[in-house]
Amino acid sequence: MISTQTIKGSISELGAITKVELCVMDLGGEVVASTSELGFSDISIITSFAASPVDSQVIGDIHLFKVMDEGDPLYILLSKGDNEQAYMVGKIAVSQLQALVLAYKERFDRNNFFQNLLLDNMLMIDVYNRARKLKIEVTAPRTIILVETGRTKDNGARELLTSMFSPTSGDYVTAVDENSIIIVKSLGKNESYDDINQVATTIVDMMSTEALLNVRVAYGTIVEEIRDLSKSFKEAKMALEVGRIFNAECRANGYNTLGIGRLIYQLPESLCRMFIDEIFEDKEIPSNLDEETLNTIAKFFENNLNVSETSRQLFVHRNTLVYRIEKLEKSCGLDVRKFDDALTFKIALMVLNYMKYLKERE
Repeated sequence: MISTQTIKGSISELGAITKVELCVMDLGGEVVASTSELGFSDISIITSFAASPVDSQVIGDIHLFKVMDEGDPLYILLSKGDNEQAYMVGKIAVSQLQALVLAYKERFDRNNFFQNLLLDNMLMIDVYNRARKLKIEVTAPRTIILVETGRTKDNGARELLTSMFSPTSGDYVTAVDENSIIIVKSLGKNESYDDINQVATTIVDMMSTEALLNVRVAYGTIVEEIRDLSKSFKEAKMALEVGRIFNAECRANGYNTLGIGRLIYQLPESLCRMFIDEIFEDKEIPSNLDEETLNTIAKFFENNLNVSETSRQLFVHRNTLVYRIEKLEKSCGLDVRKFDDALTFKIALMVLNYMKYLKERE
């Protein structure tokens, strides 16, 4: 429903320009918005007019008009003046308010449509019928971008995203819970995942500078049919969680870039525990290692197991790095200088992070 503030802003601007006093009342005679004390002490005049078949009426120097919504009266508008100008201004105000009601209704209907679509609350035939009714293309490349704000009912964040992604360009902003905002992003024929990742990164930067929010952003795969948007939404949700577990330092993650993290995320905890017990047995598990050792190994992996380059970047002697690696081998039983052991260690770290996530979620 259109807000009282919007109605007041609309008639106040028109009243200031034309110098005609305007008032909007509901069908029960209560004032919704007014530019003056204009109104009737006898509300039966308003209720009688609302129930009558006529669209306009004049009582003394006040013109009464009905603001309609799909053939039914929604508001009563009063325009004061016994001349032609008051009548014309009243008609203009009615036309303006009806256009606002229609715009807000379309926005609400589209918002409701996308919410039900993403949550799989619609039959397939209803998806296409409602999409056509709302003038939404059913066949077009799109993806779902999920923005986790971390704040409940953050209207500022949504308003900022709405200004960035307009329905006129085929984009829609909605939400299905209080902690995240969903963008149905329309794509051009030549746009790729690199372009989507750039958009996601831009959102992170904009939210940080404009709304002072440290958001996480994730996106699903590109779909061609509107019915598949729920699939992209589920993928974006998974990308958000997997990114939080395995790639916490990155604020924008795509489903197409999750790699092995996507596989580990879908493993049962019992299988993860069995894997860790099998690899380390009675030895020290990586999660118990000190921060210096973990950072050293992470840098070692970044440099493709190159000892010389890793020692250079860490500003330590080569022998110091070798000593740390050998110390790790003694405690964990894995020599990360060997590819197989390095791969096992890397996967074990990811599995341990996942198990930690599961424990914290309980």
